Amino acid sequence: MNIKRITILFSVLCWTLTSLSQTQTQAYWIYIDTYKDLAVEHMHRYRIPASITLAQGLLESNAGRSTLATRANNHFGIKVGGTWTGPYILRNDDAPNEKFRKYNSPAESYEDHSRFLQGRRYQGLFQLNPTDYRGWAYGLKQAGYATSPTYAESLISIIERYNLSQFDTGKLKATRVTNSDSFWNNHQIWKNNKRYFIVVQLGDDMATISRETGVSLRKLYKYNDLGKSYSPTQGDILYLQKKRSEASKDFKHNPIHIVEPNQSLFDIAQLYGINLKSLYKMNGFGLSYSAKPGDIIRIR
Repeated sequence: MNIKRITILFSVLCWTLTSLSQTQTQAYWIYIDTYKDLAVEHMHRYRIPASITLAQGLLESNAGRSTLATRANNHFGIKVGGTWTGPYILRNDDAPNEKFRKYNSPAESYEDHSRFLQGRRYQGLFQLNPTDYRGWAYGLKQAGYATSPTYAESLISIIERYNLSQFDTGKLKATRVTNSDSFWNNHQIWKNNKRYFIVVQLGDDMATISRETGVSLRKLYKYNDLGKSYSPTQGDILYLQKKRSEASKDFKHNPIHIVEPNQSLFDIAQLYGINLKSLYKMNGFGLSYSAKPGDIIRIR
């Protein structure tokens, strides 16, 4: 098969992967972008790592999409219990028709979550280093926050995948450009795997993104393994630099990714900031490979 034929097939494959890409990563980035400032504010007020707050919110509310989040603004799965006298909704959990707290807004849920963790059961966590998100994750599980046997590992996985620990140190790897233009009032520049990217907002188009970032359309498509038929969707990651050939050294002790339902190899490449061709090559995949839930993918 000649090089031109391979290039054409790879371009078609990229378009297919993009068109089939799961909205999970998009939803997670939208959630992080929406609530990161609130999580940092609560970290300063209540001494709870922002990474833990965000990871719990993402996990418990399915990035704000769960029934509890949409119907009750409950982002942390907190049940009535204790001294709660406010409204509630009924949901099946460990038992049928359990009572979960209902809030007027997500901000009220975040506030109640921070106060909830001030209870005696969780006091030992505040003896930990404020950047010890692993200690917090295992401590929450040990204190009985959730019944899932893998709760701590799930939190840690979310924190490390989305680099949420950056919010615990105050050295944020996101920059808001000071500019009177409305584009930069709604966008931040993030860094992942030593590469800068933005998160697509509602109404964005490639021409505007190219103009505002100074990255040519040709390079935007190339850097992100995209076909020219791609249309930006809110929550997409768009790298402004060429992605790297492997994941960050942060993953050297666990250099694999287990494919989740409806997740494509393209999604994984964007999540870790890896060039899609390199990801195929690293794993010895042919062009016909299609990711399946449970598949183990090498990322470095």
